[in-house]
Amino acid sequence: MSIIETYIQRHPRSQALFDQAQTLFPSGVTHDGRYVTPFPLYVERCAGARKWDVDGNELIDYWMGHGALLLGHGHPAIVAAVQRQMERGVHYGAEHELSLRWAHLIKRLFTGIEQVRFTASGTEATMMALRLARAYTAKPIIIRFAGHYHGWHDMLARDTTDDTLPVGLLDGLAGSTIVVPTDLTYVEDVLRKRSDVAAVILEPTGASYGAVPLPAGFLRDLRQLTWKYGVLLICDEIVTGFRVAPGGAQQREGVVADLTTLAKVMAGGLPGGAVGGRADILKHLAFGDAEWNQERKIRHFGTFNAAPLAAAAGIAMLEIVADGAPCAYAATLGETLVASMNAEIRKRRLVGWAAYGDGSIIHVVAGCSNGFTAGELDPRTPTDELKRGGDPRLVHLLRLGMINHGVDLMRGRSGFLSAAHTSADVAATIAAFAATLDAIGEPDAQPQPGVSRQR
Repeated sequence: MSIIETYIQRHPRSQALFDQAQTLFPSGVTHDGRYVTPFPLYVERCAGARKWDVDGNELIDYWMGHGALLLGHGHPAIVAAVQRQMERGVHYGAEHELSLRWAHLIKRLFTGIEQVRFTASGTEATMMALRLARAYTAKPIIIRFAGHYHGWHDMLARDTTDDTLPVGLLDGLAGSTIVVPTDLTYVEDVLRKRSDVAAVILEPTGASYGAVPLPAGFLRDLRQLTWKYGVLLICDEIVTGFRVAPGGAQQREGVVADLTTLAKVMAGGLPGGAVGGRADILKHLAFGDAEWNQERKIRHFGTFNAAPLAAAAGIAMLEIVADGAPCAYAATLGETLVASMNAEIRKRRLVGWAAYGDGSIIHVVAGCSNGFTAGELDPRTPTDELKRGGDPRLVHLLRLGMINHGVDLMRGRSGFLSAAHTSADVAATIAAFAATLDAIGEPDAQPQPGVSRQR
């Protein structure tokens, strides 16, 4: 039986729910990343590092709330904090002490954050960061890097260096950003020629939470460039914040950004985001005299800014993460998983395949067109291939095959380790990976050949 046939056989209730969903949602899903053919999984509960789908299948989870759950599903301290807050109120329509405790923790862990503004999501946080940069500098242009993801909003929707516009994006809005390659010489050339640049924004470990890794020292060198040309640096730490280190990638790399965007781990797995940074920049959110309020202040509302439930969960999360132990533990597991995956890839001499990552964040590429040596990622692999995980047909089979063997990788090509994962989970994941690679190599596993082996 093929990988796809096995998947269908094991998940009849998920298939039935998807049939209903297609009448309710575009393509039957509520998030593009969850779309997969022939149908996505439907999950009914999670605990620790595990999830159970509606057909009763148990899986080791590497989505981890899209990276938000560094402590795993249902950590007792977070559950207790949210339950206590539920009894006290879901929404006060007023300021509350929890927001102060939350902000104090963020300031303590991120050296460069002097003040904080909470939002309801990471996307909103990056929107606010751009507004702040433009308000502070009185300049219109934002430089962003090709392939880096900063939310789905219009202001950063264009992420390629060509003239292609995403569907529905206005030409004028696209012109407010300059998309550059991961090349500091190129960036400096733009900064030298343009005096209207407000800020540079990037994911500090590389596009798509490190799927396209940055060269060593890139972030530090970029910080020097932005200082040289008087341009603000915005670090989008929505994924990396409190995960790669308590103070994010900036702590690890010894860099202090002017503005930082946060979400995911920050809110303990509940919806929530924030922008933090220099007080003189965030001053543009503050009230002043009539002239300031009219001409310089950014108006900012938001029903769920610093929502009490998110604040309670975020405080519980950050109090545990603060000493760095969960980050270090999850990173060690991630490094073991990557090394073991590459051992299985090399054993089968699969060219263009490799596992790689950054501590607790892992990635897998399958059948890349440049055919690099099995298990040894070629840094020259095109950005678009790294972002999609290589050959889409192979990634699809890897995704379904791993699920068939009890492991749910994020979109079949990435994963987040947590403090709830164990060495036994990693060993089981390696066994599932090996079995899936063997299944992909079987003649009936896929409609077209796609596994090249070194001779």
